[in-house]
Amino acid sequence: MSIRTDAATARRSTVTKAVASVGILAAAAAVAGLGSFGTFTDSTTPVQTNVDTGVLSISLSPGASTATVPVTTGALLPGDSTSTPFDLINDGDVAWESVSVASWATRSSLLDSDRVHGLQLELESCASSWVADGASYSCADGAQQFYSGPIVNESELAGAYSLAPGRVDHLLATISFPTTGGDRLTNLVTDLSFQFTAVQRDGTAR
Repeated sequence: MSIRTDAATARRSTVTKAVASVGILAAAAAVAGLGSFGTFTDSTTPVQTNVDTGVLSISLSPGASTATVPVTTGALLPGDSTSTPFDLINDGDVAWESVSVASWATRSSLLDSDRVHGLQLELESCASSWVADGASYSCADGAQQFYSGPIVNESELAGAYSLAPGRVDHLLATISFPTTGGDRLTNLVTDLSFQFTAVQRDGTAR
């Protein structure tokens, strides 16, 4: 009987130890869990960000206080030339990547289609306004040539002052009639259109 009682007591003791051991393991696991878990909270004051758009704008206006746009040119004889000053203005608030000029005939003849003996165009830029001197014009700062060739063309105005916002190119367009065309270019008429195109610069990260 005592042995039986002793065995029962031993079993209870063993069970008690096992439960305790489980409790210790559970407690250890709980402590380990608390030791490897944490939360962190922080904040900053709000940051105000303003995003604005730019304005791309190009305009032409009379130059040297004498010229008009559009231009009407009278009859030219071989060897004649005529010059017209006008201003190309970047009146927006963003820089241009490039600016170009294109011309084409709305009423065509050999005067524009003959690229060798027909009408020729020279386009120059001045940092200041062109100064009228009789029928010609002069540039006090020295002129920059943008184009010289057949009157029908498409070309970029590389290095134009007006690439920057608020800047102006004081342009002078000179149309000349070569003497090499012969009689086949007499009594002809041509109408021309000119277009200046500005392309905005590429966007950048800010």
